[in-house]
Amino acid sequence: MRPFRAARSGELVARFEPAEAGILGLLLDQLEQLLTADPDDVGDDPVIERLFPAGHRSDPAMAADYRDLTEASLRSGKADDLATVRASLPADGGEVRLDADQAGAWMRTSNDLRLALGTRLDISEDTEPPEDVADEGDQQLAVYYWLTAVQGSLVDALVAARSGRR
Repeated sequence: MRPFRAARSGELVARFEPAEAGILGLLLDQLEQLLTADPDDVGDDPVIERLFPAGHRSDPAMAADYRDLTEASLRSGKADDLATVRASLPADGGEVRLDADQAGAWMRTSNDLRLALGTRLDISEDTEPPEDVADEGDQQLAVYYWLTAVQGSLVDALVAARSGRR
């Protein structure tokens, strides 16, 4: 990946290799499956708990009411962001050009992807990137840290764009 950068046009631009676009596409598919699944089927999934945390942890009844009021709109917003990312990502790799709204969708979706993967991998502040990618767990951990780098470059490009640095 060539990291995001702020272009003179005001867009944020990055380049993804075909394999990177494929991995990101697969992660988007998996997130979409979770978001569109029947809530009764995935209600105890720790990723769903992480993506839609309880509004009131000390009061289960209030938390349930809060979830009833907010979950549909939160799911819809996440689905819209996911669709924006999918539409702006070339399936076979290549250049990604984002306006401010698209960049926001990429930020939120990349955060959701990292939360989902981090939850599945039980990532903590003590987790380190793998030195050697020896097995599937190392591969998944490497993808998590790659997503972190993608998101970090997007944050840096957004800061540069807002401060007028190109």
